[in-house]
Amino acid sequence: MGGRQRPTIKTVAARAGVGRTTVSRVINGSTLVSDEARAAVLAAIAELNYVPNSVARGLVTSRTNSVALVIPESESRLGSEPYFSAVIRGVSTALAETRTQLQLMLVRDKGEQDQLTDSVAERRVDGVLLVSVHEHDPLPGLLEDMGLPTVLAGRRSPTEPLSHVHSDNLGGAAAAVRHLLARGRTAIATITGPMDMDVGRTRLQGWRDALEEAGRAADPRLVAAGDFTEAGGELAMRSLLEAAPELDAVFVASDVMAAGAMMELRRQGRRVPDDVAVVGFDDSFFARHTDPPLTSVRQPIEEIGTTIARTLLREIADPDAPRQHIVLPTELVVRGSS
Repeated sequence: MGGRQRPTIKTVAARAGVGRTTVSRVINGSTLVSDEARAAVLAAIAELNYVPNSVARGLVTSRTNSVALVIPESESRLGSEPYFSAVIRGVSTALAETRTQLQLMLVRDKGEQDQLTDSVAERRVDGVLLVSVHEHDPLPGLLEDMGLPTVLAGRRSPTEPLSHVHSDNLGGAAAAVRHLLARGRTAIATITGPMDMDVGRTRLQGWRDALEEAGRAADPRLVAAGDFTEAGGELAMRSLLEAAPELDAVFVASDVMAAGAMMELRRQGRRVPDDVAVVGFDDSFFARHTDPPLTSVRQPIEEIGTTIARTLLREIADPDAPRQHIVLPTELVVRGSS
């Protein structure tokens, strides 16, 4: 039996008849486990003589000097969305000042979520940075249950308990719509981000707030949901033009979607900005390369990256430090599209 492999969290889970997440919670002392499940896990650990890496090294002193940057999105979105590369640059800049290594993890399915859970349970990372947060994503709560320092770029809702950093999405969106109103536009539509993301809901609320402040009704025909992709921007623009052909402006919740919207406007013979003015959000390189160049709300994306990384390093050094909720300012950059 000398060549037998050391048992893993996966073999413990299989023996106990529970998921790997439950094993992780038991190892990390979480209270969110039934007595029955805890007993099964502890019995399996004893039978298999399983020793978590973290226990073997000594929980107090074990530091890996590495953090995980977790992005629950596809490779195609990671490659096509400038937001992610800018966040990664910012995180790398902050970590370069220390001796902390960065592990990039894409979590696209249950298997990859299990891999992350294993890394956390065995303390192969000291903390997690989570980018692109969806409202019902189980990961933030899971990481919190497991007692691992975790900082989010964005938030699940305005009551987010974990430390998080985000831009002034509400104020930025409202500034974009005020700009369009000041240009004399009367039927201002919006293409939103995903409604299961706080960033999507908040930018929509900024559009609504600016219209109501100006005494305008927020017409539901002028709202189309997007998904932060170029194709999504095209589709949403098409549906807006069908529902409200009189529209003369559109505030789009990302530059990538705005580029798609402008392609659809051109396809339908609408001139930008003469017939329809367009404003995006991010002020990414897309904004400078559309035709005409795109007016956009600049958010400090690299600074979001450096700020989440520094916040996480503080929480790793002092787990009892108060949670940070940081909002960074935005700024409207006016170009030819409006």
